[in-house]
Formats: sequence, structure tokens, C-alpha cells
Amino acid sequence: AGGPGSAMAAAAWPELEAAGRERRRELSLSGAAVAERVAAGGGRLPAALLALPLLQSLELSGCAALRELGPGLAAALPALHTLVLRGNALGPAGLGAGLGGPLPALRLLDLSGNGLEALPAALGGAGPAEEEAATAPAFPQLRSLNLSGNRLRELGPGLARAAPQLQALLLSGNRLRALPGGLLPPAGGGAALPGGPFPLLSRLEAADNEVEELGADIAALPALKSLDVGNNQLRELPAALADCPRLKEANFRGNQLKDKRLEKMVNGCQVKAILEYLRAGGRGKGKAESAREEARKKKREKQQKKDGRDGEQDELEEASKLLVKVLHISENPVPLVVKATPGIKDVRPFIVCCVLKGVNLKPGNALKRFLTVQTKLHEDICEKRTAATIATHDLQLIKGPLLYDVQPPDELKITPLGRKEIKAKDLLRQLQLEAEEQRKQKKRQNVSGLHKYLQLLDGKDNYPCLVDAEGVVISFPPITNSEKTKIRKQTRDLFLEVTSDTSLQICKDVMDMLILKIAELNRLTLENKEDSGSDNESDALCGPVNLNPSQNVQPMNLPLVVEQVRVVDTDGNLKVLYPSKTDLTTASSLLTVIR
Repeated sequence: AGGPGSAMAAAAWPELEAAGRERRRELSLSGAAVAERVAAGGGRLPAALLALPLLQSLELSGCAALRELGPGLAAALPALHTLVLRGNALGPAGLGAGLGGPLPALRLLDLSGNGLEALPAALGGAGPAEEEAATAPAFPQLRSLNLSGNRLRELGPGLARAAPQLQALLLSGNRLRALPGGLLPPAGGGAALPGGPFPLLSRLEAADNEVEELGADIAALPALKSLDVGNNQLRELPAALADCPRLKEANFRGNQLKDKRLEKMVNGCQVKAILEYLRAGGRGKGKAESAREEARKKKREKQQKKDGRDGEQDELEEASKLLVKVLHISENPVPLVVKATPGIKDVRPFIVCCVLKGVNLKPGNALKRFLTVQTKLHEDICEKRTAATIATHDLQLIKGPLLYDVQPPDELKITPLGRKEIKAKDLLRQLQLEAEEQRKQKKRQNVSGLHKYLQLLDGKDNYPCLVDAEGVVISFPPITNSEKTKIRKQTRDLFLEVTSDTSLQICKDVMDMLILKIAELNRLTLENKEDSGSDNESDALCGPVNLNPSQNVQPMNLPLVVEQVRVVDTDGNLKVLYPSKTDLTTASSLLTVIR
């Protein structure tokens, strides 16, 4: 690849020159100009890319001209932890040369939408690399692999060896016939894997395939929490599903299940009931009772058709799908950025943020329900704020960029919700006195769960805070956020933050759930007749549904927009981007995400 041609190619890539000069850790290439240059280079990545050894995140998407990665990519970019090659024209051979060597730091690999009919050898496809993978995994740290939107008919057991730490495997929109199928090595076949195949795999998505068989060996995935096999050709579900100890979310809708009682549970998303039914051997009721239930069902359906409500209900369900559109950083002219200082590492190191636009809190009880949702999430998934804390702000009242920082307790000042400006140490003392008083009144031995989170800051020399561009503290996690950015009925656009001293993943899980709940609330508000100008606090949860398409159906189809927000360190290096390709997927059976 030497000679004058390569010099010309390097000169044609100013993005690469700038990345090398500025010692960048991340690089994103897309658009028509990039596609033209790739085509001019023979459908390969430019050689100059191999001269950026500091790269940790690389994205090259939507380039139909890209057919080959070119040799040496893995060896040249040893620090790479994120590689997104979505919507290109890469085949197994074109991938093989670039992924021919190990990528020891890679945690996320996105190969969706490439039309792959087989996996490259490095990912366990047929080839000599499969033998090497038995002793040295090519991707020892890989956590998320996205193979959606390809033409894969089967997967080989080599993937379990190539990526032993895999946690999320996304296979939707392929041509798979069986699951797990060839993913799991046959019993007694070859060298045993420590801890078994895929000991950490918690999310498996294979919707919109041609799956006719869900094998009993699905129970061999001990960490499986979320399974999506919607819109396939399954006729039955294996009883072994009940042996998946951690399975909490599952989507089996869009199949032609023979057991109609089971199908009813599936359509109602009753995962716990489904597993109990399968554990009991299915068809828990006798044949006579099942027949009576079927007869009652037919009678109800006949009555619905007679009343002419059937078609209207279908129309409403279609209109009421929960839609969320992700606005990528590259599409946002003024993206919000959060800069995290080194001091937060020892206090409350994890933070995830995003912007959510298009929320409607004006009608009736919408704001009250919104605040109730936050309270419930704090009680449940946030474990009374001890695992994570949510803060929601009116975006219009925030001046970016934001700084996630620490300050001493006697210097940190905030105007808490519903209170006057106060120093953090005085606020904590005040809240502790209130907690103790509440304990005495209720005659408890311990403080209530509501105030347990106060102890999270015990012994800390500095307290965490989120500060806007004007130096105003808008959030003091896990205690409170500011009156300045308080959400009101008129608020349409939100800035959402989740912080934790436990893990980044819990922040992402909480944020996923928060967005899902807000989307559900937004739909509920649009479905119910409520006076948008009213301050009436009566709950409209059971209000009448408006079936007038001109008034309701169209607004219900308008998606909420989630804008990506980057959290960077003080040098500008990316710490976390939300939502990334792997976020907002656990709720995929309830949420349609337009990316």
C-alpha cells in the first residue's frame, strides 16, 4: 500500500490528520463525502487510520461503499473499546482481514445492517481462527455484540470462545431458524469453557427472524435476564424456559403458538405467569375448562365485532405504540455536554444524562403522575436512592455546558426544591433532624427508608454537585436538585440525570426505565380527555378514550425525542454517551426506538 497513491489517500482525509494532530480518543466518520472517498479507495478504510493508536472509539456507519476493513486494524488500534460499523457493505472476508488479530480492550462491536451471511473467523465463523480462539479469545472484554439486520442463518459455537464475557447479543432481523441453535457448543464437544458458554449473557434479542425452534438448552444461559424472540415462527415454548433463574423480561409476541391460553399470556406480557405456566407443564386447566374458556373468548369477540369496536381498538393500539426517536450527537447542532472533574471519582463517580423533548405535563394530573413515577423508581429500582438517584430538570432553565464536580460541605450552596438557599452541610443536618423526628413520631428503631440515603455522604470531605455555566448548583445528588430548574406544567423539554456510587450500568438501567415510564405517561395523557389548561388534580387514569383520529391518533404517533448527551473528562475524552447503541434495548418489547 506504499507509493504516491497512499500519500494522496492520506491527504484526502483531513479528519484523520486532525485526529492524529489532536491525539483524539474517538472518531466518527459518516456522510456522502466519506462514502465517496471510501469508494475511491477501493471500498477499504484509509491506511492513515492505522496511524491513530490512541483511538478508543471508532464509528464508520452508513457507507454502502465500505466492503473491507483492510489488514492490520486490530494490531494498529490496541486501545479500541468501541467499534461501530453499522449500515455498510462488509462481508465475512472484508471483516476478516481487519479483525484478524485480537482486540483486547474492545467492549462494544456493532456490525448491524451489513448484509452478513456468515460471521468472520474471529467471531467464531468457519476458519482457522476458530482453533486459535480455543486458547486465546479474540475479544476477551467484549460485552455487547450487535449483529441485527444481517442475513445470518446460523451461528457457530466459536462465538462463545471468541467473546467469553459477552453480556448482550443482538440478532434481530436475520434469518435464524433455531435458538440457541449452534451458539452453544455441543455437550462433550471440544475443550470445555470455564464457567460454561456465555456465563454473563443477560440480554438475547432475536426478534424478526425465522425461528421455528426455541431449544431447551436456552436454560444453559445462567445470567439470561431479557429474551426477545418476537415475530418468529414458534409454535410452542420449551418448559426449560422456567429453568432460567434470572429471566425477568421476555417477548414472545408475533408467533403462532398452538396453546391459546399461553398465547393470551404472551400478548399480555405476563412473563411471571408464562414461566409458572410452563413450569407446571402447560395447560394447567383441564381440557373441559380450557374449552369453556375458548367458548367464552369467542362469544366476547363476536360481541365486539357486532358493536363495531374491534377495528377501532386495533387502530387505537397501533396509534398508541410508545415511540422514542434518538437524536445523535452528529445530528445535533448544539449538543449538551457534561464535564466530569477527577474529584468525583472518590465521591460519586457514575453519571448518565440525556435530553428528552416533547413531554406534555399540562393536562390535569399529568405533572403529579410524573412526580409519582420518580418516587416509585427511587423506591424500587434505585433501592431507596442507595443504588442510584434520579434528577429531572426543565431544559429551558439550564445554561450549558455543565460541570459534574465536588465541593466542600461548608462551601457548596444550593436552593433545594421548596426551600431557601442553604449550605450543603446545613441542609444535611436539617434533613437528619427531620428524619430523627419522623422516626420518633412513628416509634421506629431505625430511620425510615425515605431518609436512609442521607448516610451515603457520611465521612465525605467533599460532596458531589452538578453546576451550570453560570456557576449555579442545579443538583446535589443523592439529596436534592434545585428550585431553579424545577419542572412545571408548562415544561416541554427535560434534562434527565442519574447518578450512582455503585456502577455505570445501574445508571443506564434506571435511565432506560425512566424514559420508558415517561413515554407511558405521555401516551396516557394523550389518550385521556383532560383540559390542557386545567389545574384540576383529579386523576384521569380511568378517563374515557378519545377515538377521534383528528384529535388524538396523530399526536400519539409523534415520538418523544431523546438527545444524546456526552459526559467527558476535563481533557475532553469521552467517559459515557447516552443513549448509546446498546441502551434502551431492555424495554424493546414495550418501546419502539427510532435510531
